Amino acid sequence: MKVAVGQFAVGKVWQENAQTCTGLMAQAASAGAAMLVLPEALLARDDNDPDLSVKSAQAANGGFLNLLLEESRKSTLTTILTLHVRTTAGRAANTLFALRGGEVIARYQKIHLYDAFNVQESRLVDAGKQVAPLIEVAGMKVGLLTCYDLRFPEMALSLALTGAEVLVLPAAWLRGAHKELHWSTLLIARALDTTCYVVASGECGNRNIGQSKVIDPLGVTIAGAAEAPALFFAELESQRITDVRAMLPVLQNRRFSGPVLE
Repeated sequence: MKVAVGQFAVGKVWQENAQTCTGLMAQAASAGAAMLVLPEALLARDDNDPDLSVKSAQAANGGFLNLLLEESRKSTLTTILTLHVRTTAGRAANTLFALRGGEVIARYQKIHLYDAFNVQESRLVDAGKQVAPLIEVAGMKVGLLTCYDLRFPEMALSLALTGAEVLVLPAAWLRGAHKELHWSTLLIARALDTTCYVVASGECGNRNIGQSKVIDPLGVTIAGAAEAPALFFAELESQRITDVRAMLPVLQNRRFSGPVLE
């Protein structure tokens, strides 16, 4: 499966951000990618207003997503991203959407909210209560996570135990002491925990690190970007998963029972 990963700096105007997304979708489809992964919280962002992502939240059938759905009708590309969707007054859900053929084929409300490093996402965002079902893309089973979920190995493991071969992660990973090291280490760790490919897209800009990556099931980085806007591609191979799981059968060798969401 050929995958595309796009990273960019989200701006203040949602229409401009949507245009960036649809442009990346068109480029990925033209290059023959089966799946495109975009960053987290793409509606709007402002370095001087950390609440803008929630303030700009739309309905699930709002203008932003409708523009992307219109673009998705033009190809068989599966596009994965997250948006803030209105819940109650002044609050929103950080929601992952998987789009294909003009339809939403899956959605996932972020379970682990980023209440860490002097940030409190839960102040305005409602946590989800369910792990997303796997989706199938080009014959491979794909598990869905969002940003801070990366720090919780139980979630990645639960997806792998239900059959995931690829883990997808839209993110907006904040800069900070040791944060780049955490990002790269955790991506590799989740690949090794699960013997899955990990496809992670990180927003870039003044506050976030970018550094999108594709990691193979043995923890090898096979493609990536730096801190600037980028669109890059990687090939994921089912045989590679089979071969790695034969030599490193951690999913079979486990002695603990499977993780359960509270």
